[in-house]
Amino acid sequence: MTALVERVRRRLVDEGVTRVPDSARVAAALRDEGLLLGDEALLSLVGSLRDELGGLGPLQSLLLDPAVTDVLVNGPDEVWIDRGDGLELADVRFDGSASVLRLAQRLATMAGRRLDEAAPFVDARLADGTRLHAVIPPIAASCSLISLRIPSHRGFRLDDVVAAGTIDEHGAEWLRAIVSARLAFLVSGGTGSGKTTLLSTLLEVVDPVHRILIVEDSAELRPLHPHVVRLEARPANLEGVGVVTLRDLVRQALRMRPDRVVVGEVRGAEVVDLLASMNTGHEGGCGTVHANSPADVPARLEALGLMAGLPRDAVHALIAAGVQCLIHLDRAPRRVSEIHALTTVSGRASTEPALVLRDGRLREAAGIDTLAAQLQAAGVAVPP
Repeated sequence: MTALVERVRRRLVDEGVTRVPDSARVAAALRDEGLLLGDEALLSLVGSLRDELGGLGPLQSLLLDPAVTDVLVNGPDEVWIDRGDGLELADVRFDGSASVLRLAQRLATMAGRRLDEAAPFVDARLADGTRLHAVIPPIAASCSLISLRIPSHRGFRLDDVVAAGTIDEHGAEWLRAIVSARLAFLVSGGTGSGKTTLLSTLLEVVDPVHRILIVEDSAELRPLHPHVVRLEARPANLEGVGVVTLRDLVRQALRMRPDRVVVGEVRGAEVVDLLASMNTGHEGGCGTVHANSPADVPARLEALGLMAGLPRDAVHALIAAGVQCLIHLDRAPRRVSEIHALTTVSGRASTEPALVLRDGRLREAAGIDTLAAQLQAAGVAVPP
């Protein structure tokens, strides 16, 4: 069937068909191939061509699985997926490297971007919110590479996260208190650890009368909150103009009367404006950041601040004055492993573990008194 689909696809493309063909057009192409199929086989072929010409080809079935969060194509015979418990090899195959390249270029076109020898990689968002990254030869050594990050199509509440085992009820009570106290916090972890999902869930706890301004590279946060305003960065067009950065958007967000400023992922010069906003009366600001552990977050923020031209002492002063706590996620399995309070040691921002995962539960550690004092200062009861 794969070879037949490819022959019919090529014939339809040669005839100028670039969208999903109807049954009559497919039947005519089959007659030209000297083949006749029954209704069931014809419908199956039309479905395959729909995926090949207008969908995601062999990947289509994977994206219909609600448990799949990531799809990674390393080659025609190597497709990996993540269902929340780490990567696993999928039973999906492409009809050669050319088929992978066609899919990568079609997805780039769907996102309004180009992907060819002059622009051999693309980072974009599809219409349904799926994050696309693709690299083609010669940058990719042997075959085109496709990475898809699939957003959740429904919002999550904190009770859902507890039920999924991401955090226990005791830890969830502390997270509710942190958000209610309007403490500024960052969610840290590795790629695919669930930082965005947890942050989106925590925004649901925010007071319904508060105005949340979300700034993202690609719209992924979907909080269940009645007053959310989103700003999304924009890459340069084909002429290299029109770029709008996260730093531009953070500055605009501060002029839009926010109660909370949220940066989906802090990974560049926007860290300066986010930290500045946390020190100018915009309480409860938050975001996500890549880090191997909570203790590494100050160094990560320092590096980003230095690249943005801010002196080291200034970066640490902004961190110490603006960020109150860190929430860290492990990747496999996805779960909250630590909650840290921010402290200052010899003029440098540092972290102190307040809750640490041990024996399957978040248990109190040395920094719990610091975190409790921050809650009490905000008039919020300390969880028992």
